[in-house]
Amino acid sequence: MDPTISKKAEELRNDLREYQKAYYVDSRPLVSDMEYDRKFDELSALERQYPELSDPNSPTSRVGSDLSSDFPEFHHTVPVLSLDKAYSSDAVLSWIEKSEDKADHNLSFVVEEKIDGISMVLYYEKGLLVRAVTRGNGFIGNEVTSNIRTMPSVPLKLSEPVDIVVRGEVYLPKNDFLAINKTLDEPYANPRNLAAGAVRRIKSSEAAQVPLSIFCYEGFTDTIQFSDHIQILSYLKHLGFRIDPNIGYFCKTEAEARKRLSETGLDLVCGSFDDIPMYIKTKTQGRKALAYEIDGLVCKINEIAVREAFGYTGHHPRWAIAYKFEAPQAQTIVMGIDVQVGRTGRITPVARVKPVALGGSTIANITLHNQDYVDELELAIGDTVAISKRGDVIPAVESVVEKNEDGNTTWVMPAVCPSCGTELVKNGAHHFCPNYDCPMQAKGRISFFAAKGQMDIEGLGPETVTYLYDNGYVRSIEDLFDFDFSILNGLHGFGDKKVQSLSASMAATRKTPFRQVLTALGLPEFGRKAVDCLCSGGLDTMDKILDIADRDDVDSLMKINQIGEKSARLLIDGLNSLHMRSLIAKLRASGLQMEDSNDAEGLSQIFAGQSWCITGSFDSFSSRDLITKIITDRGGKAVSAVSAKTTVLLAGHNAGSKLAKAAELGTKVMDEDEFLKIIGKTEEKPEPEGDGSGQMELF
Repeated sequence: MDPTISKKAEELRNDLREYQKAYYVDSRPLVSDMEYDRKFDELSALERQYPELSDPNSPTSRVGSDLSSDFPEFHHTVPVLSLDKAYSSDAVLSWIEKSEDKADHNLSFVVEEKIDGISMVLYYEKGLLVRAVTRGNGFIGNEVTSNIRTMPSVPLKLSEPVDIVVRGEVYLPKNDFLAINKTLDEPYANPRNLAAGAVRRIKSSEAAQVPLSIFCYEGFTDTIQFSDHIQILSYLKHLGFRIDPNIGYFCKTEAEARKRLSETGLDLVCGSFDDIPMYIKTKTQGRKALAYEIDGLVCKINEIAVREAFGYTGHHPRWAIAYKFEAPQAQTIVMGIDVQVGRTGRITPVARVKPVALGGSTIANITLHNQDYVDELELAIGDTVAISKRGDVIPAVESVVEKNEDGNTTWVMPAVCPSCGTELVKNGAHHFCPNYDCPMQAKGRISFFAAKGQMDIEGLGPETVTYLYDNGYVRSIEDLFDFDFSILNGLHGFGDKKVQSLSASMAATRKTPFRQVLTALGLPEFGRKAVDCLCSGGLDTMDKILDIADRDDVDSLMKINQIGEKSARLLIDGLNSLHMRSLIAKLRASGLQMEDSNDAEGLSQIFAGQSWCITGSFDSFSSRDLITKIITDRGGKAVSAVSAKTTVLLAGHNAGSKLAKAAELGTKVMDEDEFLKIIGKTEEKPEPEGDGSGQMELF
């Protein structure tokens, strides 16, 4: 091919990228539509004539493809958590005040519009878009790269060859939503639903027909160390990302905010802390005039060092809060109030209400949090109440609309635990049962230990735990490792299969990674996220962690990224409990993993370039997550459905429809025994096959 042709194609691509950024990101067109179309058509013709010019990040990829695609799962490499919620400006201001008290120096805050769209994570390598992934469950999302490439507001090539991960919100403008909805036989309820449907179109050419846009608001890179969030926003804009122009920035004084903002080159609203209430009010009142839907505001601490010090819970960052404008409401009657006892002894009142439809579901039970919450509402049984779905998910009692006519007064917490009769104690806003041997607490601890994401003990759900406890078979986590499950055969629905599954799952706990074991202990505020921070920070064995607790070394824990003083103290106090030490000793004696290890290091990448689909149940693995890790550690990729691109279907018991699909497409099907042999889990280990590259031939 003539070098001038390749040079011409690259010139056209650079011109088109510049035009697209100017039009979709900067809102200042550089050329006419006719001139843009002329160059676009010229580049398309060259790429068709010379296939070797093909580039997935070419501006021509905006039109998409008619090829069907699946949406494989991808493990996020950055935090993609939810946000804590507030429903009044006073609550936001209270959070700001508490954050300032907690920090050791002056703070500033960024207030962003909460776009009502689809959360998206964009992964770039050397400045090129390589992957676009939905939020999913916050840890694993679906890769929808081909569809996101069709969006003109998503840069395919950045202004610098940087490795960076960017979070943003994909949305559909209101006018475009109305225009598209008019053409549909079954119109969508709102722009967000239509946008979500477009993002998941099987053919990217169909996704390209929906004029989606994006605002980006977070960036993660090891290349540059940023001191604050507005620097990140400025850098994202420099790279070519579209930043919401309606962001507010607030410091102690307006002059300080204006000075710091001018250093970044950003043109944002700025002011003092006293201006925040009016800013929230203005945004609330003016949201209907926006070209896109927003359902609230997000207030963030600006300083990165403070964010790292504040850290995260298992659900949300402690350095940000979402202010939701409103929540769906309905009215119902409180029929009764029950008391629940959690695994830590916390007592939670729960209102049993007359079932009522709200936000697409029927509400019958509503958490009342604690006695203070009930007192604020002056809530009594028989009252008519207004309820809402906070965050569109969690039902809450907002107010008492009409008092009952039965003479019932404000509900009062019982004096003793409903489970064991022990006198309750109050600690802060909550009541607790101090009896460690309380039946409800014991059942809760066992259920948590066995649950998915902890020890993944298949078949040991809450109902089974309750049966085992109430009949005296198992009274603690420790008892699980001494109990002979075979004696359950024929009892209360325990057939051979279930008993064998329980026994096999218990045996498999010895192979459960240390991080899951540590999470399963149920230490206060130490979910998987905190455990990952702990292990990554060098405390990667149980002995190291116990040594910290023995020395009461809060300072060393606080040096670990995202672990603050409160979390450090809770961890040490939890580990120094006699009950916890007894449990850890039992788990150690039972052969459970007591140190972290990167099993992926040094593993031959025998599945490199292969896509695996997993279906059915397996005898040697308590969950499919474990199988997925084995495959990905060896270079493979796990997908959720069988397609023409799938290399292998790993089929366990009761494989179902995916087996038929694999047969239809001619996809290789592998059973559990063959898989175990390949990964070397049995005594019979095959001789290496293939070309010596480390990748095993499967066909």
